[in-house]
Amino acid sequence: MPKLPTQITGNAGLYHVCYELTKRGWNVLPTSRNAKGVDIVIYDENAERTHTVQVKALSKPDPVPLGNCLDHLIAEFLVVCLGPLGDEPRVFVMRCSEAKELAQVQSKDGKTSCWLPPKAYAPRKDAWELIGTGHTL
Repeated sequence: MPKLPTQITGNAGLYHVCYELTKRGWNVLPTSRNAKGVDIVIYDENAERTHTVQVKALSKPDPVPLGNCLDHLIAEFLVVCLGPLGDEPRVFVMRCSEAKELAQVQSKDGKTSCWLPPKAYAPRKDAWELIGTGHTL
């Protein structure tokens, strides 16, 4: 398969995560693509509980780029989706607060870059229990 643009990988990852959340009983609302902020808003079947999700999709297990400031991670949850265009995408779920603690930050020549190394998100494979279910408890 030829290398596809990162926007295609990002879209596939976003919609794969939406699919997984829907299977778990959540009503899922993806936000406008390329807008600053959260990628997905979810609410339970009674519209009593809501959560926000940011999705980072990568074609292979590389560090997850987080931009130049960790303040951009404003959602409750971060979901990393690896290989969303393949037959078996892998998903890693964590709280954004945890991602901020585990992130690497480097400043060089007045520029700052932040990323989440693979060893930080790898232990959170399929940790959907952090988000829970959208079904009535």
